[in-house]
Amino acid sequence: LGELAPPTGGGAEPHYNKIRILSGVGGNRSPSDTGLPAPSCSLNPGLPRWLLVPAAPARSFITDSLISIMRFSEAFIPTLKETPAEATLASHILMMRAGLIRKTASGMYLWLPLGLSMFKKVENIIREEMVRAGALEIACSIVIPDELLRETGRWDKFGEEMFRVHDRHRREFALGPTHEEIFTDLVRNHLTSWRDFPTTLFQIGRKYRDEIRPRFGVMRGREFTMKDAYSFDTDAEGLQGSYDRMVEAYNRIFSRCGLDFTVVAADSGAIGGDVSYEFMVKADSGEAEIASCTGCSYAANVERFPCPALAPADQGSPAPIEEISTPGMSTIEALSEGLSLAATGIVKTLLYRADDKVVALLMRGDHTLNETKALNHLGAIELVPATPEEIQKATGGPVGFSGPVGLKDIRVIADLSVKGIVNALLGANKAEAHFKNANQGRDYDPTEWVDLRLGGAGDACPECGETVAITRGIEVGHVFQLGTVYSSAMKATFLDKEGKSRDLIMGCYGIGVDRTLASVIEQHHDDRGITWPMELTPFHVAIVPLNVKDEAVNDTAERFYRELQEAGIDVLLDDRDQRAGFKFKDMELIGIPLRVTIGPKGLKSGEVEITERRTMETENVPVAEAAARLINRVQQ
Repeated sequence: LGELAPPTGGGAEPHYNKIRILSGVGGNRSPSDTGLPAPSCSLNPGLPRWLLVPAAPARSFITDSLISIMRFSEAFIPTLKETPAEATLASHILMMRAGLIRKTASGMYLWLPLGLSMFKKVENIIREEMVRAGALEIACSIVIPDELLRETGRWDKFGEEMFRVHDRHRREFALGPTHEEIFTDLVRNHLTSWRDFPTTLFQIGRKYRDEIRPRFGVMRGREFTMKDAYSFDTDAEGLQGSYDRMVEAYNRIFSRCGLDFTVVAADSGAIGGDVSYEFMVKADSGEAEIASCTGCSYAANVERFPCPALAPADQGSPAPIEEISTPGMSTIEALSEGLSLAATGIVKTLLYRADDKVVALLMRGDHTLNETKALNHLGAIELVPATPEEIQKATGGPVGFSGPVGLKDIRVIADLSVKGIVNALLGANKAEAHFKNANQGRDYDPTEWVDLRLGGAGDACPECGETVAITRGIEVGHVFQLGTVYSSAMKATFLDKEGKSRDLIMGCYGIGVDRTLASVIEQHHDDRGITWPMELTPFHVAIVPLNVKDEAVNDTAERFYRELQEAGIDVLLDDRDQRAGFKFKDMELIGIPLRVTIGPKGLKSGEVEITERRTMETENVPVAEAAARLINRVQQ
C-alpha cells in the first residue's frame, strides 16, 4: 500500500489515519503485511481507518481518486448562487459557480480542489495517450533565455504578446508562450546520428501570453496549461508517420473527454510550418469560424479558407472618372443607401499599420478583410488599423474617405475580387468626397493582387466546388508539420548514413488543457449546471441523505459511502445539515452523474432514489440493490 503516517490519537491501540499511496492498484492489504503495529481496521466513519484499495476494477488509483473520498462538510467547494458579473460564457459561469476556479488577476485563475481534480483527469488522459503513441515526457522551465528565441527570430515576432523579464544581471528572458526552441536546443545538443531518430518529446506545463483582451475565463487567459509535443525525424516519410501517430492520439484524447469535435485546416501563425490542422470542438459559443463543405469532408478555419476571385457585375464600358460630394457618407452602408448603389460596385480602402509602415488594402465593398491572410502576406509581426492621425498623414483626408487614387509612397495591395470592377466608387482622400467611375489601370494600379477576403457561407469548396456552411468552434488542439523551420534556424542537424550533415525534420503538437476542460462544459451543461461525462467527473456518485439527524437515514448513507469506496467509486457524501432543495441544487450545479437520495419515507418502503444527472430521470430502487446498481452504472 505504501507509507503510513505516524500514529495519532490517545487510545491504547495506535491508529494510523493517513496512508500515502506510492504506486498503482494492488490487492487489499492487511495491517500485518506492513510489519507495523496493527491499528484499528474499523470502517466506522467516526474513527481513523484504513483505506483499502481494491484490485478491481483495474485503473489508476492516483489518477482517478485524488479526492475520491469526500464528505461535503470537509470539502472546500464554494458554490455561488448568482452569476459573477464578468462571466458571459457558459463554461466560465459554471466553473465559477460550481467552485472550480477563482480569478486572481485579468486572465489568471486559481484552480480550487474540485476543479483541480478534473483538470488532472484531463491531464492524465493526455499523458496516457501521449505515452501510448510513443512520446517521452520531460519537464521544462517556464522561462526561456532570449538568445534561443533570437535564433529563430521569434523574440521580435511575438511582439507585445510575449511576457519579457530580466534577472539581476540584466539578462533577458521570456515566459514561454511555446517551447519549440527549448526542445530543439535539447535535441541538437544530445542527438546527432540518424540512429537516434525518430523521437518525440512532450511536456505538460504552464504557458504565458499577454493577451490584449483576456476573456471567457480559462478559455482565453494570459496564463494557461498546454501539452506541447515535438517530433524529430530524418525524412519526410518519418515526419508523416510521427504526425499520423499524434493525430490518432488526439482523436483518442478528445473522444475520451466526451467531446464532439472536427479536424480542420488551419493557419500556422507564429509557430510556422506548411501543414497545420486544428481540432475544433463544435460550439455556438466558439470564437473560431469553420468553413465546412456541404458536399464533401473538407473543413477549414476561415482564416485559412482560400477565396478565389469573384466575377464582378456587368457595369458596362469605363466612363470618365468624376469627383462627387458625399456629405456624411463615410461607411459602405451610408454610400449604398445615399447613392442607391450596390456594395459590389464600391472599392473600400483600409489603412493598416504593418509594424512601422502604413499600407493600403483594397476590398470589394461587400467583403470583409481576413487580417490573418494580410498579416501572412505582409510578413509583419503586427498588423493593426491605422490611427486617424496616420490616415490623415498618409492620404491627406479623414477616416471614411480614403482611396487609392493619387496615393504615394504607400504599398497598395488589392484583393483578387477587386480586379475587373468597372466604374467603381472609391474615396477621394478628402472630406465628404468620393470618385465615381474609377477604373483599375487607368485611375489606380495596385502593386499586388492577393487573396485577402474572409470566406463566408455560400462560397465554393476548394476541393469539390460545392458550397460551404459556416459554423463556430473552440480550438482545443493544433498539429503542425514544421519541416525544417526551427532546425535550420538553430542548426539542429544529424549525420545520415553517408556521414552527411542534414537538418532535422520536425513536427509540433499542442493541446490546451484548461481550454479542453472548459470545452467539455460548453458541450455538457444545461440550465441547472454541468453534466459531466463519467470519465471526467470529480465524483461518480453523490449520496444525499435528506435528514442527517435521522439514524436510519444516516446509517444507510454511511453504508453506501463505504461500499462505493471499497468498489473504487469516487463518491461525495453530502452530510450537511441543509434543506433537500439546497443540496439538490448544489449537486445539479456541480454535475455529478449519479445521485442517490435517501429519505425516511423511502426507507420505510425499503427504497432509495437514483437520479441520473444528464437526463434528470429518477427511479426507485430497493435499498439492498442500490449500491450494486450504482457500481454497475459507473463501470458501464
